[in-house]
Amino acid sequence: MTQRWRWLALVALLVAEAMNLLDATIVQVAAPTIHAVLGGSTADVQWLGAAYTLPFALLLITGGRLGDIAGRKRVFLIGVAGFGIASVGCALAPDVSVLIGWRAVQGAAAAFVIPQTFGLVKAMFEGRELAKALGSIGPVMGLAAICGPALGALVVDADLLGWSWRAAFLINIPLVVAVLCCAPVLLENAAADRPRLDLAGTVLAVAGFALVVYPLIEGREWGWPRWTWAIVAAGLATLVGFGVAQRIAAARGRATLVEVSLFADRRFPAALVASTLFFAVMNGLMLVIVLHLQLGLGRDVLSAGLALLPWTAGSAVASWVAGTWLVPRYGARVMQVGLAVLAFGLLATVTAYAHAPAGGWATLSALGVCGVGLGLFTVPFFTTALARVAPHETGSAAGLLNAVQQLGATFGTAALGTVVLRGLDGGDPATATAAVQQAFWIALALTAATAVAAAVMAGPEHPIVGTRRPGRRFATEFSGPRGTVRNHNI
Repeated sequence: MTQRWRWLALVALLVAEAMNLLDATIVQVAAPTIHAVLGGSTADVQWLGAAYTLPFALLLITGGRLGDIAGRKRVFLIGVAGFGIASVGCALAPDVSVLIGWRAVQGAAAAFVIPQTFGLVKAMFEGRELAKALGSIGPVMGLAAICGPALGALVVDADLLGWSWRAAFLINIPLVVAVLCCAPVLLENAAADRPRLDLAGTVLAVAGFALVVYPLIEGREWGWPRWTWAIVAAGLATLVGFGVAQRIAAARGRATLVEVSLFADRRFPAALVASTLFFAVMNGLMLVIVLHLQLGLGRDVLSAGLALLPWTAGSAVASWVAGTWLVPRYGARVMQVGLAVLAFGLLATVTAYAHAPAGGWATLSALGVCGVGLGLFTVPFFTTALARVAPHETGSAAGLLNAVQQLGATFGTAALGTVVLRGLDGGDPATATAAVQQAFWIALALTAATAVAAAVMAGPEHPIVGTRRPGRRFATEFSGPRGTVRNHNI
C-alpha cells in the first residue's frame, strides 16, 4: 500500500514541513497584536519568536538521532501530534507567559518533525523519482514563505469568530489532522546502525545558548545591569565547555551530539558562522519591519503582512532562478553576488526610510531587492557548505547548519528587535524611524561579516553543484527557497 500511495505520503511530509514555516511567519506578523491584547513587557514580543526557534534549533540534532533509534515515522508522527496539541495550547493561552511556554513546546515538537523528512522520502523513493520528490520541497517552502505573512495578517485582521490572534494558531489544526490521517501510507524507516543519544551534550548546548539569549532579550527591561553580561559570559563559557566535552567524548569513542571531524577543516566552521549571521539578518529584519509598522506607525496587521510580500516573493523567485540556472553554472560565486544585492537593498531601504513614507513604494521596492539578495545567497550557500562533507558526516552537518540557522534567527530577533523596541519606547515617530535605520545599518555590518565567512567557506575553489572534489566523496544536496533539504539522517 505504501508504494502505491507514496505520492500522498510525500504530500503529508511537505505539509508538515510547510506548517513549521507558516507558523513561524504567521506569529511574527501577529506578535504586535498579541502584545496589544495580552499585554506584558515589550520583550515578550521577541520571546514569541525566540521561545519557538531556540528549542527548535537546540533539539534538531537530537530529534534526528531519535528518528535513527526509534524509527523516523514514529518520531515524525509524535512530533506532528505534539505540534498540534501545542497549537491548541497557544490558541487557548490566558496570558502571555502561558503562550510563550506553549511556543517552546511547539518548537520542541517541530524539532522532532523536520529531521525525519529526508529519511522518510528516501525510504519511499529512488532514482529519478527520488530527485523529483526532493525537488518539490523547495517550491513548497517558497510558497509557504510567501503565503505566511499575508495569511497571518488576513486571519488576524478578519477576527474570525472573534478569536483575533488566536485563530492564527488554529490554522495548524486542520494541517495536523490531514498529516496524521496519512500515517498509514508512511513507510517506517530507521538507521541500520543506530547511534546513542548524547544527553550530556544536549544539556550543555541548551544551557549555553539559553544563558546567552535570555539576557539579550530581557536586558533592555532590566536596564542592562552588569550581571546581565555576566550571564552572557557564563553562557559563552558553557558553549566552550560543550565543544571541549564533545572532543573528549569523541576521543574516548563515546556518543557525541555532533561529528567532531567536521571541525578539522576551517571551511565548515566558517559556514556555521555565515549561517548564523545571515539568518540573524533575515529574521531580525522581518521583525523590525513588522514592529515599526504596527507599534511605531499604528498600521493594522494586514498592512504589516502585505509589506513583507515583496521581501518574501523576491526571495522565493531568486531562489528558484539561482537553483535552476545560476548555481549550476557559476557555483559558489553566486553567494557573493547575493550578498552584494542584499547590501544594496539594505542601503536602499535606509535611504527610503529617510526620504519616503514607510510602507510606500520606495520602501517596498527596496525590501524586494533585499529579498532577491537573500534568495540568491541561500541556495549556493547550502550546496557549498555541504559539498566537501563526507557521507558519514552529512546528517550531523545538515543538522548543525539548520540548528545555527534557527539560532541566528533567535539572535537576530533578540538583537535587532531590542534596537527597534528601544526606539519605540518614547512614542516619537522620528525616533522610531531612526531606530529602524540603525537596525538596518547593523544588518549591513552583519552582511559584510557574512561575506567574509562565506569567502573562507568557499576557499580558493568555487564548487558547482554536482562537482566532485579530489580525495573526498561528494554528498548530494538539494536546496530551495528555504535553504537545504532536511537530510539529517542519511
